[in-house]
Amino acid sequence: MSKTATLEIDGKKYDFPLITGTENEVAIDISNLRAATEGVITLDSGFKNTGSCESAITFLDGEKGILRYRGYAIEELAQKVDFLEVAYLLIFGELPTKEQNDKFHDDIRAQSVVDEDVKKILEAFPKTAHPMGIISSLTSALTAFNPSVVNVESDVDMYNSVVKILGKMPVLVAWTMRKKQGLPLDYGDDSIGYVENILKMMFKKPNAEYKQNQIFIDALDKLLILHADHEQNCSTSTVRIVGSAHAGLFASISAGISALWGPLHGGANQAVLEMLQAIEADGGDTKKYMAKAKDKNDPFRLMGFGHRVYKNFDPRAKIIKQAADQVLNDLGIEDPILDIAKSLEKEALEDPYFVERKLYPNVDFYSGIIYRAMGIPTEMFTVMFAIGRLPGWIAQYREMRLRKEPIGRPRQLYTGATLRPFVEVDKR
Repeated sequence: MSKTATLEIDGKKYDFPLITGTENEVAIDISNLRAATEGVITLDSGFKNTGSCESAITFLDGEKGILRYRGYAIEELAQKVDFLEVAYLLIFGELPTKEQNDKFHDDIRAQSVVDEDVKKILEAFPKTAHPMGIISSLTSALTAFNPSVVNVESDVDMYNSVVKILGKMPVLVAWTMRKKQGLPLDYGDDSIGYVENILKMMFKKPNAEYKQNQIFIDALDKLLILHADHEQNCSTSTVRIVGSAHAGLFASISAGISALWGPLHGGANQAVLEMLQAIEADGGDTKKYMAKAKDKNDPFRLMGFGHRVYKNFDPRAKIIKQAADQVLNDLGIEDPILDIAKSLEKEALEDPYFVERKLYPNVDFYSGIIYRAMGIPTEMFTVMFAIGRLPGWIAQYREMRLRKEPIGRPRQLYTGATLRPFVEVDKR
């Protein structure tokens, strides 16, 4: 016998089915609420308690600090596979075989050339333009060079679109950074790995041989894996709702990039570095700022600590902390900003105030440190996040379309003026 939840309104009772997920999460199916009750809706600002869809991609348990992609623990994936294997897993549902993995890499390399006309669009942006705005625009512009609509029910058509966007995105990212720095644009090197090529395209100088740094490669690979998907967050929900109108893949991802741009979402790692720079400008006294963070009457907020979803610890932060330690310790980078970051981390992990409240450094804190150490400009941090989140957006878009989900159309509770008579302009 199926379980139900009963809602009573004005003495009338209504039963709604309970649905249990594979990880024993329970949801009340209220899809017929408005029809059954003749107009009653739920109100849940920010959708904190509302499931917008059923999904088989990512499982997240904030209370227990669990994150899994397609059933695989994030800790194991970050240790044993590379970013493109994780991308394949998220998008197509299973880890690739050796043959599938080799073909996936080769096909992405083959699609890593961007039409030269895209440079004209890039050149039209002033140097003051934020990289996220540029990347969002260029991603949307790819539609003009690929006008045919992706048939999500065709495995071949969808696969071709996947390798196309995965191949071209790093080029757009590197071009965006290099334009702002006045460096020439190139297409990288298709004889090296995906992550190696991202770094080479971003940092190769025209008058010097580029030397790969394995510590940076490993750290960036892990960062991209950790950012690859995170359930129904703001940008992912944006991609799904835009795609639910049957907008194209590139247009939907462009919308997701714009959502990620917000400082409350993907911009958090940039906010961490801006905070560290502000502390340095004020003398670098970390103890002073720790005290300010604990003062409820002080407007200062310690960025990069705690997480809205993870109530215990961020499992991604535990993984990337090791990479951050390796980057800072093994490379011997001297940077006062990074010294401040290490002091804040040490004090927070030992301070009873933060420990009792489980305000541990999160993935944004460590990713900002790593990007800074790599020499990536602060305003490019969120762009790097977008590269990592790209497979998740694609997977969520594909899942939503294959399940033939209806167009997203939330309800509202109207609180404006009731019917009132029109007043002629000379009497207002």
